[in-house]
Amino acid sequence: MEKTTEKEFPYAKDNKERLPWEHYLSLYGQADPQEIAQRLGISYDEGTKSFAVGLLGSVYKITWPDFQVDHEPDEIGYYPLEDMIAAKILVIRYLLNGEDSFPSGKFVAYSDMPWGNVYQKQFHGRCILRLAYGFGNKLDRFQAVMERMKGKKLDLGDISYEICLIGRYYVRFILWEGDEEFPPSSQIIFSDNFPHAFEAEDIAVVGDVCIGMMKALDKCIGA
Repeated sequence: MEKTTEKEFPYAKDNKERLPWEHYLSLYGQADPQEIAQRLGISYDEGTKSFAVGLLGSVYKITWPDFQVDHEPDEIGYYPLEDMIAAKILVIRYLLNGEDSFPSGKFVAYSDMPWGNVYQKQFHGRCILRLAYGFGNKLDRFQAVMERMKGKKLDLGDISYEICLIGRYYVRFILWEGDEEFPPSSQIIFSDNFPHAFEAEDIAVVGDVCIGMMKALDKCIGA
């Protein structure tokens, strides 16, 4: 797969993404890559001027200071950090502001995050309902997608998986299958260290990116 650059995204049509991206890219270019690597516990190759960052089961090389992205070959087959501007903004913010924080083992709902209650309605529509109606009546497809994403199967709901987002930050996706009486439902919960690296809007974007990847992989697997 060829590398993508920020110029390939139609930012001019959407200032909501274009302007933040330009802002964070400027900050990233001024940052100290050695400080980023040390703070997050990731490797930085001075020769190639690139970080090695794991995201949703794949390893990416991200150059500094221009944030060019390329994935290491694997069997997943879809790479959101190359295809989704939301994923790029999420990761560049993590590189700029994140911490290498250890989770306690507990998982919390979005509404329990700092300021999460303020955005709960938006998160419910953007992520919870989208997951439920996207996969709640095809659990076999959900399982196939989660296995492709190297998820860990759990014993929650009718089907559930845990995936590693980035670093030591984990997300759990839980589904209850719909039937003639009840619609499908879902829940998304996060390792309790998320507030150390992500703000409420970032965490909503986590749901967007993950579900976007699920849907893309579902098409690939079904093709």
